[in-house]
Amino acid sequence: MRESGAIACWGLNNFGQADPPPGVFSDVSAGSWHTCGLRDSGHLECWGDDKYGQTSAPTGGRYLTVAAGTRHSCAIRERGVSCWGGRTLPPALPLPATQPTTQPEEPTVAPSPTVDPQTPHPEPTDPPAPPTPTPTTFTAVSAGSWHSCALRNTGAIACWGLSSNARTTPPTGSFTAISAGSDHSCALRSTGAVACWGLNNNNRATPPSGSFTAVSAGSNFSCGVSSAGALQCWGSNLSGASNPPTGSYSTVDSGDNFACGLTSAGVVSCWGDSNDGKTNAPAGTFTAIGVGGNFACALSGTGAISCWGLNSDGQTNAPSGSFTAVSAGARHACALNSAGAVTCWGDSGNGRTAAQTGTFTAVSAGFEHTCALRSAGTILCWGNSANGRTSAPAP
Repeated sequence: MRESGAIACWGLNNFGQADPPPGVFSDVSAGSWHTCGLRDSGHLECWGDDKYGQTSAPTGGRYLTVAAGTRHSCAIRERGVSCWGGRTLPPALPLPATQPTTQPEEPTVAPSPTVDPQTPHPEPTDPPAPPTPTPTTFTAVSAGSWHSCALRNTGAIACWGLSSNARTTPPTGSFTAISAGSDHSCALRSTGAVACWGLNNNNRATPPSGSFTAVSAGSNFSCGVSSAGALQCWGSNLSGASNPPTGSYSTVDSGDNFACGLTSAGVVSCWGDSNDGKTNAPAGTFTAIGVGGNFACALSGTGAISCWGLNSDGQTNAPSGSFTAVSAGARHACALNSAGAVTCWGDSGNGRTAAQTGTFTAVSAGFEHTCALRSAGTILCWGNSANGRTSAPAP
């Protein structure tokens, strides 16, 4: 409870138990899956799971304190106790005005099993409700050329869109990162191993063995950062796309026959097809990179975006402001600001750069579509919807 009397909650919120109502309170109690508070006026208010009526607090009267349990709640009145929900005492059990010299006759209640007061276990006839499973959500999303993939909080992968070459049939297992390319995709297993699927021309979907910390699927090749910080690429070597520089790197992003990596010092280094100056990365230090079709963008430590390469559709005309993430597609790019809003620029065909309402935690620009991860863990995609590439599944 804040000094102002407002309540702040955190933790599991599957029943809304961590969403307190506004207002001024004088007391609060957190139960298993519900919460109760005592307003400054002395009135009760509960929220969260009401399966057993544990949030259906009595109205009227003035209360002094409140306690929330597993399936029921109780509150002390000025002259009595009230309980509600599963397994409660009779409502408004009266308290004597003075302590009697003899034990008063107890009120008649329904018989219940005898329980040793010293044992911490619940009554055999009323076991505590089992914990509610954590809801499944998405934690990452990647938009490719004609398909998209996302990572669930369970570590499983889901893909949708054009299904030819099995590009929407990901492997099973637990993964920590995902990257959708042109005709194939790659992901990072929890063990650090890389798994790729889809079209395997030039062995673009045949990753090397070893442990990696990052992976990126491009047009017809893929690249990864080994656990030692070295770059490794496989697949087509057209224009030298699979010949990365040496050094220590933190991340890599693959585009159309070229790629860029971010060194441990924050310097951007690009290689492969150098047409349109797309491998001429700007000087300075950066925190993130996004590589597209024939251009690339990078995010500076101040949150400013710099883009370079082909500018046929204004894709390198990054907006001003402070951003936390950037992603480059075929001819458009998108960025996320600190408020969770998405901004896109470049080729606006099919509505791929259209502004979207809501709060997001990640964004990915694809060939002619864009996908973003909502703060609630669901995915929203927009742009060219052919082949179902914008029809993101439910978590």
